[in-house]
Amino acid sequence: MKPRVFIETTIPSYLTAWASSDLVRAAHQQLTKAWWAGRDRYDLYTSRLVIQECEAGDPVAAAERLAAIADIPLLQQTERIGELAEALIRGMPLPPKAMSDSLHIATAAVHGIEYLLTWNSTHIANVTLRPRIENVCRTAGYEPPLICTPEELNDGG
Repeated sequence: MKPRVFIETTIPSYLTAWASSDLVRAAHQQLTKAWWAGRDRYDLYTSRLVIQECEAGDPVAAAERLAAIADIPLLQQTERIGELAEALIRGMPLPPKAMSDSLHIATAAVHGIEYLLTWNSTHIANVTLRPRIENVCRTAGYEPPLICTPEELNDGG
């Protein structure tokens, strides 16, 4: 069985973005493209929220983001996801504007997905928040996903 990976919005964004002149962003774009080329080593999942976020902005860029994730199965949104997302907002604590970030984490946790792939280091892939994310998820009865970037999720393949 392949490892299961939840694809968060920053992944299709970096994958399809116009080449950046910012060195860090350009490196993230290249790392994302390299990881994406080997994505068949994983079972990928995403959510309706990711689709909605990918639809925003420039119509051409949105179409490219949506095309990149078109074949990825969507995880069903449940009441338990909303409850865990609210617990994450309260327990970490996160600002209310971070609700979508907590929903991504909660979706992966409630569905038992092993990895959450993201470049969002503000509220998701943040080493100082990880212990709190894990604690809130476990307290609610869920095993948290391993939150990582494409650079980190490398099985050597």
